[in-house]
Amino acid sequence: MPDYQKTKRACYLGFITQAIAANFVPLLFLKFHHDYQIPLGEIALISTCFFFTQLLVDLFCAKFVDKIGYRICIVASEICSAAGLAGLAFLPDLLPDPFSGIILSVMIYAVGSGLIEVLCSPIVEACPFENKEATMSLLHSFYCWGSVGTIVVSTLFFAVFGTDSWRWLAVLWALIPAYNCYNFATCPIEYLVEEGSGMGIRELFRKPMFWIALCLMVCSGASELSMAQWASAYAESALGLDKTVGDLAGPCMFAAAMGISRVIFGKYGDKIDLKKFMTGSGILCVLCYLAASLSANPVAGLTGCIVCGFSVGIMWPGTISISSQHFPAGGTAMFALLAMAGDLGGSIGPAIVGRVTQGAGDNIRAGLGIGLIFPVVLLFMLFVFGNSDRESKTC
Repeated sequence: MPDYQKTKRACYLGFITQAIAANFVPLLFLKFHHDYQIPLGEIALISTCFFFTQLLVDLFCAKFVDKIGYRICIVASEICSAAGLAGLAFLPDLLPDPFSGIILSVMIYAVGSGLIEVLCSPIVEACPFENKEATMSLLHSFYCWGSVGTIVVSTLFFAVFGTDSWRWLAVLWALIPAYNCYNFATCPIEYLVEEGSGMGIRELFRKPMFWIALCLMVCSGASELSMAQWASAYAESALGLDKTVGDLAGPCMFAAAMGISRVIFGKYGDKIDLKKFMTGSGILCVLCYLAASLSANPVAGLTGCIVCGFSVGIMWPGTISISSQHFPAGGTAMFALLAMAGDLGGSIGPAIVGRVTQGAGDNIRAGLGIGLIFPVVLLFMLFVFGNSDRESKTC
C-alpha cells in the first residue's frame, strides 16, 4: 500500500523550505548594505524580485505543470531551492557585481519556492486523507513553523558565530531542500484529476465564483503580509526595541500565532465550520488592525500585531479548501492561479502600507490603518461566497 504519510512529510519539508527562502535573506539586508555597499533602494529590490519571480512561476504552472508532471516539477523545486540558497554563499563574491550574485541566487530559489507553493497543496489534496480541510490547514502551518525556525535559529547562529558567518548558514539551510529531493523522488504522488480533464484557465475565468475566490486570495495575502512585513518595524518604533528583539517580538511571534491557528484547525477541523471560522478570523483581523493603527498603548498595539497572525492563519489554506470544494475539477490551473492571487496580494499590500507610512511622515500606524481595507474586503467576499452557496442549494 502506498505510504502517503511520506508524501505528507515531504510537503511539510517543502513548506519549511519555502519559509527559509522567504525569511532568511531579509535578515541579512543590513549586512549586504554594509559589506557590499549596496544602497538600501537596491536592497528593497531583492524582495520585489523574489515575489515577481514567484508570480511568473505561478503563471507557468497554470499552463505547463500538468504536461510536465508533478514529480519532475516538485523535485526541480527542491533542486532550485537548494541551489539558490547555496549560491548565496558563493555568487556575490564570484561575480563582478555582488548585487547581481544576490539577485541571481534569490531568483533561483524563488523558482523553487513558487513551484512548492503551487504543487504541495494539490499533491496533499490528491492523497486519500479523511479530513482534507484540516489536513490542508496543518500543511500550511509548516510554513509558519518554518518562518519561526528560520528567524530563531538564524538569530541564535549569528549571536554565537557572528553575522560574518552567514555564508555557512546559507549552506546549512540549503541541506534541507537537498535532502527533500529524495523524499519527493520516492514518495507516492497522485493527481487531482485525470490528465487532460482538469479545468483550463479560460474555463475557470468564466466562473463568477472563481473571481470571488481570487479576490479572497488577494485579500488573504495582503492581510497577512501587510502586517507580517511591517511587524519588526512596528515593534521597534512602538516599544523602542532593538533589531534582534524586534524581529523576535514582531515577525517571529506573528508567525507563531499564525501557526497555532492552522494547527488548531488542523486538529479540530472536523468539528469546525470552515466558513464560520474564516468569518470569525476576518472579524478578529479587523480588530487587530484597528488596535495596531489606533491604540495609543504600545503594548496593546503590539498585541494586536501578534494576534493578527492568529487571525490570518486560516485565510490562505481556507480559501484553497473552499475553492477545491466548489471546483473539484479545477486541477493545477486553479491552484496556480490562487497562488498567483495570494502572491499579488502579498506584493501590493505591504507596498501600499509602506507608501502611506512614508507619506504620513514615517507613521506606521497610518499605514496599517490603510491596511485595514484588506480584511474588510475579505469579510465582504466571504459574505458573497456564503450567499452564493445558499442560493445554489435552494435552486
